[in-house]
Amino acid sequence: MGKSVLLRSIAACAVLTMAAGLFAARSVLSQGAAPHYVADVSWPKPLPDLWVLGGLGGVCVDAQDHVVVLNRQDVYEGDLNAGKLAPPIIEFDPAGNVVHSWGDAKLAAQRLHGCHFDADGNLWLAGADTGMVRKYSHDGTKLLLQIGQDGVFDSDDGTIKGRPLNSNAARFFMPSSLFVDRQNGDVYVADGEGINGNRRIAVVDRIGTFLRQWQPEGTDTVHCLSMSNDGLIYVCNREHGRVQVYDRMGSFKANIEVPWIPVTRPADGKITESGGSAASLAFSPDPERRLMFVINQNNGRIDILERKTGKRLSSFGRLGNFPGEFNQPHGIAVDSKGDVYVAENRGKRIHKFKSR
Repeated sequence: MGKSVLLRSIAACAVLTMAAGLFAARSVLSQGAAPHYVADVSWPKPLPDLWVLGGLGGVCVDAQDHVVVLNRQDVYEGDLNAGKLAPPIIEFDPAGNVVHSWGDAKLAAQRLHGCHFDADGNLWLAGADTGMVRKYSHDGTKLLLQIGQDGVFDSDDGTIKGRPLNSNAARFFMPSSLFVDRQNGDVYVADGEGINGNRRIAVVDRIGTFLRQWQPEGTDTVHCLSMSNDGLIYVCNREHGRVQVYDRMGSFKANIEVPWIPVTRPADGKITESGGSAASLAFSPDPERRLMFVINQNNGRIDILERKTGKRLSSFGRLGNFPGEFNQPHGIAVDSKGDVYVAENRGKRIHKFKSR
């Protein structure tokens, strides 16, 4: 066999193998299984200017698959002997390069907790320690809206709008997560990251006027929320190990259990929580939002659930500090390709997992 013929044969075999792999992957998905995820150790690229990260409170992805992480800046003082404190808001491009960063450390919340891009590309931030929800332009150069302890501040005309209807109405205690409804611009806020907080879902309109609220049944904390394309609201009940599902008006629809089991049983038989088993969630990018990715903090992994049934299909990750392992995973997001990003609080890292 000539060399050119041999090369063509090898190339043809490679194409057939790749096609077979794609066909197999599609077959697995059609049978209701979940894709396999592996850590992308080449992402992100090394941070510029000897930046040192603190705990990462959250992560979100925009329409161009740019990834934004929330840096709480809670570094040990000695860490800065060898570097510089990284900014509160850091934006990466799909290749993992830092393309933008911003935020005044004196003004930003010390416990940045959740972020979300709305349909217009504006960035919304929840500050658990400040009780503030803020809306910024994508690049952070303009504060567009602030909802918090003293009502609603609209930076366009400097006036206060949406005064509280009662002691809690237009105020937040410890907002942890938010989502802007693509249909009408209403903002759903998980308000109550602390066990002594409001422990509610609050809904305001696009200019911050209070609309309604509800308190999930049996909830110790309301740690995260997101909305699927069918308008259902998914709420993390972290301590009770479940995701609770509601419609836009707060009518209860379902409980999705996110169980966890200690690998090593304690000698006294008392099981100790280490953060909860439903800390944050995100959906797959398909129109049906078929898969739901839930941070199971107690077991240090990501559980992949079938959204509509709650059935656990698979999981990835484990406790540890090597690539693909987690030290208190805290925020999660999924891009348009289905790749998953996980932000660690104690581990102070951002991970990317590619689907296979």
